[in-house]
Amino acid sequence: MSHQDRNYDDTVTLSDEELDALATDFIRTAVAEDTKSGRFDRRVRTRFPPEPNGYLHIGHAKALNIDAGIARDFGGKFNLRFDDTNPVKEEEEYVDGIVNDVRWLGWDFGNEIFFASDYFEQMVVWAEQLIEQGDAYVDDLSPQEIREYRGTLVEPGENSPYRDRSVGENLDLFRRMRAGEFPEEACVLRAKIDMASPNLNMRDPVMYRILHQSHHRQGDQWCIYPMYDWAHGLEDSIERVTHSLCDLGYRDHRPLYDWFLDRLGIYHPQQIEFARLFMTYTVLSKRKLLQLVEGEHVQGWDDPRMPTLTGMRRRGYPPEAINAFCDRIGVSTANSVVDVALLEHAVREQLNEHAQRVMGVLDPVKVVIDSYPEDQVEWMEVDNHPQRPGLGKRTVPFSREIYIEREDFMEDPPRKYYRLAPGKEVRLMNAYLVQYKTIVKDEEGNIVEIHCTHDPNSRGGEAPDGRRVRGTLHWVSAAHALDAEVRLYDRLFIKENPEEAAEGETFLNNLNSNSLEVQQGCKLEPSVAEAQPGDCLQFMRVGYFAVDPDSTAEQLLFNRTIQLRDTWAKIQSQAQTPRKKG
Repeated sequence: MSHQDRNYDDTVTLSDEELDALATDFIRTAVAEDTKSGRFDRRVRTRFPPEPNGYLHIGHAKALNIDAGIARDFGGKFNLRFDDTNPVKEEEEYVDGIVNDVRWLGWDFGNEIFFASDYFEQMVVWAEQLIEQGDAYVDDLSPQEIREYRGTLVEPGENSPYRDRSVGENLDLFRRMRAGEFPEEACVLRAKIDMASPNLNMRDPVMYRILHQSHHRQGDQWCIYPMYDWAHGLEDSIERVTHSLCDLGYRDHRPLYDWFLDRLGIYHPQQIEFARLFMTYTVLSKRKLLQLVEGEHVQGWDDPRMPTLTGMRRRGYPPEAINAFCDRIGVSTANSVVDVALLEHAVREQLNEHAQRVMGVLDPVKVVIDSYPEDQVEWMEVDNHPQRPGLGKRTVPFSREIYIEREDFMEDPPRKYYRLAPGKEVRLMNAYLVQYKTIVKDEEGNIVEIHCTHDPNSRGGEAPDGRRVRGTLHWVSAAHALDAEVRLYDRLFIKENPEEAAEGETFLNNLNSNSLEVQQGCKLEPSVAEAQPGDCLQFMRVGYFAVDPDSTAEQLLFNRTIQLRDTWAKIQSQAQTPRKKG
């Protein structure tokens, strides 16, 4: 399908009053005003243009929420377009991964995916138009010489000695470039603008370079490839984009975006820039993320410690939480650093509302309830979610031998210790009250068994005489427990700003050596066998855990999504509490 034949049914049907109500930030205000004025025939079309040279990360999720969110809110259309103009770094694997990530976040881009490489032929036609107009020329300077001629922020550049070639010579050389007659770096096509411009982007920027590389979609059809500044506006124009939304890094490139479209006299979208996402304890440079992968500091792009969307999905982050986070941080024109705790707070909020509760013991120690009949098994009916009856109930087996967390027992506890200990009575969640009797240790002095007695009249966990029992423990029946491997993930970097490195060091020196702890032999209640890869459960009193894609019935694998403690909620609470005057 050619771009002329595409369906551009993106007309906004909202009233002016409805448009005014949508003007909640500076971008939406601009879109609303343009729509009301009829600047783009009351159309709204945005695009998300990733380069397929890596996987999407949380920063791209913010851009998606702006690009696709505005199209959704205004009733327009949203294009997913791959900026595949650099064959050296691009791979089909990344295309597939990006498509999956965009769909996982819930954004609708219709039935068609757009590719910049589909427009290569048209771009060449427009390049020749600029040459014929005297607005572009073939330059034989080397890349190093081009940099030297460019000048600096305080000194103007110098015209290339090849800048005044005739139109005929430039057309001939450009066509020979395309035909593959020249080696790489022999020459480039440059726009002829102003070598004295205070904006370095306007100092005769390169439009095409020679690359004898195979393209992931075009094969060996091309040996010249467009630079992004040249291709960007042309792609937007072809697709009839109305608002081309970019991060602040492209603000100084906007005059060039406008210059190309104006000199060609073709349809002209409006470029608008917004602040990109920076987040504590996180790097969001694709180059640095690739270093982590290729240096095997992580186990791939989908490592749950990575800020990639595929890593977050594997870790168990719900897409709704990521979108909610992006909504909360909003849209601005000033770069700032967002506390990663705000993202974690959004994840906890979503999981607290929707995740099913189960019992899992990560560091088990056996408890024998001597007063409980040896061959008896009771099936306790418990809620899947204590605040959401609609999620139903399940039954959990209880028997004479159970597992509890090793940290839930202390031989010599401190004051205000409300778990199991000599002289202490505790509640087994949804089961019985038990009281410590004795312990069994191995030859090295490690506790291997804790013996208790139970109150047979306390089924359900409440004392019949109303006595107060303060401690409540989770547990798993030993005879019915499922064995699992659990991976406990922490932040990948030890510094709030990973880029803050000593002289001679890099961000890699700030990696957290304890960011992954693998625990074998964890014990889970039998209902967990029904969970599917991607499901996220709350292990009560422990945290949220997701079934890993590699998990099988024979080898259960769980990734800790996040701990129960909410740092951001604590920060907010402290911020809202008035300080006492001293």
